[in-house]
Amino acid sequence: LVASMKRDWMQTGRRPSGICGAALFIAAHVHGFERTKRDVVSVVHVGEGTLRKRLTEFECTPSSMLTFEEFETQAKELEREAQKFLQEDGGKLLTEQEGGISELLCEHKDVE
Repeated sequence: LVASMKRDWMQTGRRPSGICGAALFIAAHVHGFERTKRDVVSVVHVGEGTLRKRLTEFECTPSSMLTFEEFETQAKELEREAQKFLQEDGGKLLTEQEGGISELLCEHKDVE
């Protein structure tokens, strides 16, 4: 969920605790754990208003319209694409270290 939120630019300018709180609330409900927003707020230490805003922002993303199965399928496909890119890249644009990608070097087409 957090990776999906990152792809949808939800994390930009946001504190991680608010994003994690929204992901925790959504994941709990998807997996049948009926937790209130107040329960999540007490764990991630953000205000209820912040959690409500992150959930509203998530509702506006394409990912929020997916079923659980569609979401999982999309996540696996994106992971495969990322791994394929890393293998084909040969370390030119991405440097990978233990635990994931550590640096992304951007090349702009209009700059020589």
